[in-house]
Amino acid sequence: MKKVSHIVLKILFIILGLFILVIGLYASTVCNMNAGLIVNIMLGMVTLAYGLFYKVLVKKLPRWLIGIYYLGMTLIAIVIPVLFISGGTDNVTYKEDAIIVLGAAVRGERISGALQKRLDVAIEYYQENPDVVIVVTGGQGPQEDITEALAMERYLIANGIPQKNIIKEEKATSTYENFKYSKELLNDYFTELGVTEYKLAYVTDDYHIYRAGQLAKIAGLGDMTHCHSNTHKSIILPSGLRECMAIVKLWIFKQ
Repeated sequence: MKKVSHIVLKILFIILGLFILVIGLYASTVCNMNAGLIVNIMLGMVTLAYGLFYKVLVKKLPRWLIGIYYLGMTLIAIVIPVLFISGGTDNVTYKEDAIIVLGAAVRGERISGALQKRLDVAIEYYQENPDVVIVVTGGQGPQEDITEALAMERYLIANGIPQKNIIKEEKATSTYENFKYSKELLNDYFTELGVTEYKLAYVTDDYHIYRAGQLAKIAGLGDMTHCHSNTHKSIILPSGLRECMAIVKLWIFKQ
């Protein structure tokens, strides 16, 4: 019976490892390389190796190391679904004065699928509240020929959003900076209009809603309403892994 259970576990880990590895390799063809993709691929390789050499590794690896692996896999299986499910509910009122669209990858000058979804949500919001100011935010990163904000502005204008309703923030390299620099630009914008108080919302992927809300508070924007875009199924795992690491960083460094 023990031998049979070992064979079953061996097969299961081989299948799981291949599945995780294929997801990571495919995601690397549609997304810019990031920590989530690297961890995804490494996790797939480790799981596959654990399955292929299961009998030997179970005997030679320390129990605590195997325990850490199982604990990590269990946490991943719990935390990632929670992030996606909890981020799938919106609370915007459509009475906000400005909405911040958080940046995402641009490949050359072309926006990624994830970023397009965020912008489409902002366009839908604008159709309900045409007086809103849309802040597009994000600097220029690796594999990007222009700033994320500029690529986002071009997409919005091409889809009927007046340029006068758009503010570009082109310095940010992180979500915290997205909010920090957007706050500075919005303060200047509304001060010129003689407005001292204004309501804000933000747009980002479902899995990113929790962390974005926490970073908005740290950046001094307080409680903001939000609306989400749905993450494509092919990048759920690498996105979730990256977000888990980012949340740990947030809890430790408050950024």
